[in-house]
Amino acid sequence: MPLIEIVKNLASFRLNNLVFCLLLSILCSCKNEHNPKATVTETIDVTSLDPHSYANFNEVQTQHLSLELEVSFTNQTIYGIARHQIINKNAHKAIFDINGPLIQKVTTGPKGKEEEADFVIGKMDKDSVLGQPLIVTVTPKTKFINIYYKTGSRCDAVEWIHPTSKKEAFLYTQGQAILTRTWIPLQDAPSNRISYDATVKVDPSYLALMSAENPTTLNLHGKYHFKMEHPIPSYLIALTVGNIRYHPYSNRCGVYAPAELVDKAQDEFGDLPLMIEAVERLYGPYAWGRYDLMVQHPSFPFGGMENPRLTFINPAIVAGDKSLVSVVAHELAHSWSGNLVTNETWNDFWINEGFTVYLEHRIMEELYGKAYSEMLSEIEWDELQQELKTLQQSEHPEDAALYLHLKNRNPDDGMTSIAYVKGAYFLKTLEQVIGRKKMDQFLNQYFSQHRFQSMSTEKFITFMKNHLSGPQFTNFDYNRWIYQPGIPANAVHISSELLRNMKTLAKATNEGKDIFAPVRKVKWVQKKGSRKKRKKTFVEQLNPKAYNTQQWIMYFRSLNSNISAEKLQKMDDFAHFSKANSEVRFEWFLLNLRCGNWRIETSLKEFLASHGRRKYVLPLFNSIVRDKNRLEWAREVYQSSKGNYHSVTRNSVEKLLY
Repeated sequence: MPLIEIVKNLASFRLNNLVFCLLLSILCSCKNEHNPKATVTETIDVTSLDPHSYANFNEVQTQHLSLELEVSFTNQTIYGIARHQIINKNAHKAIFDINGPLIQKVTTGPKGKEEEADFVIGKMDKDSVLGQPLIVTVTPKTKFINIYYKTGSRCDAVEWIHPTSKKEAFLYTQGQAILTRTWIPLQDAPSNRISYDATVKVDPSYLALMSAENPTTLNLHGKYHFKMEHPIPSYLIALTVGNIRYHPYSNRCGVYAPAELVDKAQDEFGDLPLMIEAVERLYGPYAWGRYDLMVQHPSFPFGGMENPRLTFINPAIVAGDKSLVSVVAHELAHSWSGNLVTNETWNDFWINEGFTVYLEHRIMEELYGKAYSEMLSEIEWDELQQELKTLQQSEHPEDAALYLHLKNRNPDDGMTSIAYVKGAYFLKTLEQVIGRKKMDQFLNQYFSQHRFQSMSTEKFITFMKNHLSGPQFTNFDYNRWIYQPGIPANAVHISSELLRNMKTLAKATNEGKDIFAPVRKVKWVQKKGSRKKRKKTFVEQLNPKAYNTQQWIMYFRSLNSNISAEKLQKMDDFAHFSKANSEVRFEWFLLNLRCGNWRIETSLKEFLASHGRRKYVLPLFNSIVRDKNRLEWAREVYQSSKGNYHSVTRNSVEKLLY
């Protein structure tokens, strides 16, 4: 019988009175002293092990997960069985995280020898961020727990694209930070690393891929088998399904993309083999087998996602000129920082991202030179300063520290430039203090000694103190960097010559000069057949193509906000900023909004309708609604565009607009 029928036919709930009373007494005895009328759904709270998980993985811990999945575009539903092979530490209950899946049945025992188990589903947290605890009755001898389920209407990880169109139907998942629990019942904490395998049934015309060993061609029966032998955190379990094709670069790496985009993608990311070689020279062998890219649908909410063996990349990165491939370097770097060594909780998020930005810049320096890396560093430093100003005026100014306190909050609140850029500058400053050679030795030791493990801020500090010494390090003041808001005075300063020139051009524009106008010049040239020289008149004009994406970004950000609509239009007529790659267009729209130029209204609306990357969408809507008279227009644009946004983007924009 197909899995879809098995799950549909299951009883939705069973729990006998005796077990309920026993479970209630076990779970609620302490709190019932204060509230004797409390029910089981009122007394389960997140554990002390992780502020964003109900799981009791100190008693019961998933070691290996086997998934049996069937994808139905017709019903926009994934039907599944999650088979947990557990380490049981004499437990009588196992608690899993869910936030949307409809639980049909739970059994214990290996496949084929299962016995139905009692379970109860706890109360939804007040903000519906964490979801609910799924509490299963077990014995100290239980080794296997099998959860039969289907995804429900609330399934924030999964994005269904054109589900009724045979040709265009597409699906992907996005699990970070705590969204995997919306499509798989599991212990959803980054410190709980598991290996997994999966069998996925899809329409035979579609290719299915996961963050695991992947096929490169269609299966005639639409049945795919996956295996991830290394233990990974649950947020890295990923699935995508659609009309996908593959282009190999070597026997180690390649790129998947929707059929219509695969040719452009293979050209854009042709340096991928060189990137892998560069990071291996710096930080040791790549540990995951193959490394492939998957160019996602435009609704994908991030620039990239570091799913092991299969990085998801936003199609906006396919710029046509390789100007945005630092995103790929960033996601590749995660194969060391983030995937190999993972933040223990979301309070430690900088352990993932600060290290990764540092590695990204080292990769880009290795491939494209120090000047390019310095340019990226200064651009991001500029973004960090803006983030710090925003946080100072926010409800949580303490979020400007590297180590966060996110209990009772959405862990996405910590995904700011603080973790990424302040974290990277912490490491850049440490490198300046101890020297690059010693820094590389330190990082190689860090990655090799903590392979496939989780890392807390406290444990990192202990490791750092044990492996670094000397008077310079003693005065480094790492506590100031990690536990206090803002940037310490000893932060390294990185200046880019490539960007300094753009600031000069912006200064000229701010002073009223037209930097794009042709300039008549005179030079002396040798007369033919004579020692004498003569004057030669020529016209010189700025060539927009002589500057890269990051340089134009700095130019836009350095301009005043009083530039007239006419002048902006003249700039665009010459340089075609509104027709450039997505990153340039995004910054161009921000500049126009800052200057109050609403002549861009039509093209801005088209951009918001065709791009789902939160980095673009949220700042643009934020800039729009600074003009209170534009709030209704912003809401209208959002309502017409939200079908092309993932829940990560939708939730952020709705928080702003409503």
